[in-house]
Amino acid sequence: MTRRSSYLSRQEGRAALFFLFPLLLGLSIFYFYSFIRNIYYSFTDLGSFGTAHFIGLENYARLFKDPKFYLSLSNTITYVLICVPAIVILATVEAYLLSRLKSGSTVFRTVLFLPAITMPAAIGILWRWLFNYKFGLINVLLNALHIKSVAWLSEPNVVLYSISLVLIWSMIATQMVILLSGLQNIPVMYYEAALIDGASSWQSFFRITLPLLSPTLFFVITISIINVFQIFDFIFLMIRSTALAIQYSMSLVYYFYDRSFVAFEKGYGVAISLVLFIIILIVTIVQFVMQKRWVHYQ
Repeated sequence: MTRRSSYLSRQEGRAALFFLFPLLLGLSIFYFYSFIRNIYYSFTDLGSFGTAHFIGLENYARLFKDPKFYLSLSNTITYVLICVPAIVILATVEAYLLSRLKSGSTVFRTVLFLPAITMPAAIGILWRWLFNYKFGLINVLLNALHIKSVAWLSEPNVVLYSISLVLIWSMIATQMVILLSGLQNIPVMYYEAALIDGASSWQSFFRITLPLLSPTLFFVITISIINVFQIFDFIFLMIRSTALAIQYSMSLVYYFYDRSFVAFEKGYGVAISLVLFIIILIVTIVQFVMQKRWVHYQ
């Protein structure tokens, strides 16, 4: 390397650091510093007013004796077990059908992508109206079929599944677009070779499409699990905080909100959020370890 090229490389490096500095500064203050500060706050009795006092492991000792923590954790795991498989399967089917569609694909893609560009507040209000016990469209249709109305948002045995349905409907669109891009990157020559060998459509799907789509599927599964673990907005928007059904549908993030901004126990709330962070971290690490067994990179 000549002296001039070395000088130019140093200049480019300095220019890159100059343009990256605002981003790195923002990340340092609002992410890294805040995260470390929150770890400290989880060992204090921080509230909305007054000085936070160090109390050691009291928040965590209280947390693991708190029945509502275990209830919200159970609800959150149930959301993950219901929503993630449904999102991944439905998004894969939609993406595959769209990739096979010869005409009108643009219209279908636009219609199916609408939930992804709709604000969560609008989605929550829309589905709250649809689920209304007296005037909701769903119960009106059920009554037309001589089926008794269902209290979708107040029945303890139903409310969690109602929220899950809304979450699935809102998340499918984004994952479908990601999977569709993955499908379009699969070389056509594999399908042509399979056709020459006499493979059926089902054989091509399971022997070619799914293995070659596995890296994209892995990404979609990982992102979906992280997003579902953090479910909050639809619970907050669709169910009153004073309703009995809230305890049968609240997630860990909702319980964090309740303790931090309703009960003003921010130190305890931070402890809840850190436990959720550790759970998501462990699940993600397990996924990255297990992906070596089923993800096939070209």
